[in-house]
Amino acid sequence: MIHVSQAAAERSPNSEFKMRLAIADTDPEVLHQIGMVAVESGHDCLTFSDGREMITALSRETFDMVLLDWDLPDVSGLEILQRAQEKLENPPTFILLTNRGDKGDVEQGLEAGASDYIVKPESSEIIRARIDAAARTRFRAPSKRFDDFGPYRIDHLEKSICFRGEPVKLTAKEFRLAVLFFENINRPLSRGYIFSQVWNAANDLETRTLDMHMSRVRAKLALRPENGFVIQTVFGFGYRMDALQDN
Repeated sequence: MIHVSQAAAERSPNSEFKMRLAIADTDPEVLHQIGMVAVESGHDCLTFSDGREMITALSRETFDMVLLDWDLPDVSGLEILQRAQEKLENPPTFILLTNRGDKGDVEQGLEAGASDYIVKPESSEIIRARIDAAARTRFRAPSKRFDDFGPYRIDHLEKSICFRGEPVKLTAKEFRLAVLFFENINRPLSRGYIFSQVWNAANDLETRTLDMHMSRVRAKLALRPENGFVIQTVFGFGYRMDALQDN
């Protein structure tokens, strides 16, 4: 597994969505090309050249999108895609990468759950457009100033949260962390994913940094069952916010 440097992403954040991507392909040139497309668009990116490594990563990490080579030698991309659809509670968006151009293959990949299909080789401009198009079908940029979740109101313009009409004093990181969980209710988020979305970093931050911020967000927002939302620790993985049924 290789974590692609985010220096380029910090210089040129061109995408309206910041995602955590995984790319699995046996060709180093393809990994480099797509990895650079991803980070130049402002995304965090991990690359894999082994199918079993990709399977392990899917069970241990959270990804928004996976670009997956159909013809991985140890486990086919189609098999990985099918396994993810069956076993993951909220699977990422998949784009299949392949040298196959037969319409029957395209149909088979889409029916298995892929959202798109890229025949290699392809230009970086087209790859970037396909990633952005797939992202727009899954994610939305905030289209309104306020979002309400039970007793909580998020003000995206002021970057603030009110609880039962009273403003809660949050740091910038605490606000981003809270919004991340409200926008991903019932979705387990790995530590690496949280670091990439809130700190723009990989897993190189100390564990206590995240745990300390999680504790503060829970306390400041009174995230308890009687208020309709709780954040649970997912052992060995990360955290998940649950919305309780009576909320």
